[in-house]
Amino acid sequence: MIQIDALPAFSDNYIWLLQDNAKRQCAVVDPGDAGPVQRWLAAHPEWALTDILITHHHNDHVGGVEQLKRQTGARVYGPASEAIPCRDVALGEGDQVTVLGQTYQVLAVPGHTLGHIAFFSDQPTPAVLFSGDTLFAAGCGRMFEGTPEQMQPALARLAALPEHTQVYCAHEYTLSNLRFAKAVEPGNADIQQRFDDVSRLRAEDRITLPSTIGLERRTNPFLRTSETLVKQKADEWKGHSNTTHVAVFAALRSWKDQF
Repeated sequence: MIQIDALPAFSDNYIWLLQDNAKRQCAVVDPGDAGPVQRWLAAHPEWALTDILITHHHNDHVGGVEQLKRQTGARVYGPASEAIPCRDVALGEGDQVTVLGQTYQVLAVPGHTLGHIAFFSDQPTPAVLFSGDTLFAAGCGRMFEGTPEQMQPALARLAALPEHTQVYCAHEYTLSNLRFAKAVEPGNADIQQRFDDVSRLRAEDRITLPSTIGLERRTNPFLRTSETLVKQKADEWKGHSNTTHVAVFAALRSWKDQF
């Protein structure tokens, strides 16, 4: 059984630390800063960092890779179509990687960046998803490189994963995302309950992750483009009818960008 903990970085990033307690081996996901990982390793000198998983090329996800590679020799996995420092294994849609004995499917999820990938494993249970900056708790990433025509289907694909899947995204954006979700669906009781729960957690400076796919389906407006009230709000924002899921998503994303 792999234990997963968060190593906070910068103001709101999380580097995910995967631990095999039996073998004293660990891996990290998206180490934008080497420091938090180095401090953990220094406090656990009997442990070895064996693998580094990268979802996309932005510096707050790859900035610590070179230093960690030099220090530990860990194997670096990352998207094939992006410039990833020290990458040993280039990954794309349909590939599989085994890290700490657990096999992950590589899912292409373009939109935030063109080559963005996610890592999904359904064995052993519960299933886990490392979604980078594509799917956030109650939100999604900005489209810095991709288009709505790419990102909406990518999000829909993640939404179709098993509902118990634990979602490990890369930022603590949950509370601000839920403020937007409340504006989109003011009558959604699940969103209000989640907002209250997350508000309490953040007041205590506690992490709000992981989420689950089931919770995201109920509370994340970007996964709810088929809901009549969500479409109505998107239409109000744009001033015209949005006739496709992609168009509803694009309207929501443009609204969120200015929210």
